[in-house]
Amino acid sequence: MISSRIDQQVAFLTEADQLKLVDRATSLTDASRRENSAEHSWHVALYALILADQAHPEVDISRVIKMLLIHDLVEIDAGDAPIFGQHDTDKLAQEEAAAAVRIFGLLPPDQAYNLRQLWNEFEAATSPDAQFAKSMDRFQPPNQNLASGGGTWAEYNVTLDQIETRVGSKIERGAPALWHWLKPRIKSVLES
Repeated sequence: MISSRIDQQVAFLTEADQLKLVDRATSLTDASRRENSAEHSWHVALYALILADQAHPEVDISRVIKMLLIHDLVEIDAGDAPIFGQHDTDKLAQEEAAAAVRIFGLLPPDQAYNLRQLWNEFEAATSPDAQFAKSMDRFQPPNQNLASGGGTWAEYNVTLDQIETRVGSKIERGAPALWHWLKPRIKSVLES
């Protein structure tokens, strides 16, 4: 029994390593290459830890960090869908849900259930924990772009309106002060 449980856990952890192979649209701060989804997941978890004082008082940062560590595992199967790219959102949601079943299903049933519930909560973004997690997920990429002088915004012909709609609204919902800090910085780079 113990050996079987460990076998399942290690199989999941081995599969999770594949996230390092999924390139994202956002570049590193030095613009030397695109970040991968594993790097992104680690970085947004660190963002949540460091910016925890920006969360609403009822937010459980340890749950947020867990959400952020697992939120992109589905990209192993579904790939990364750049926020400013063109894709079929319904098809992507189906692919990600199927990936969640497969990937979390590698774990022992109790862990599979718990992580899947956490992933579902993140996707729905209705709880304070998930809203803050989504804020971190949306706050990190613009900061990467700002640090690299605009990053990939030019490549995607990104406008301030698009950033406000697709990024700002999610940041503002879970961490309003961070959006108010970020928006003028984005505007300055886009207008230069």
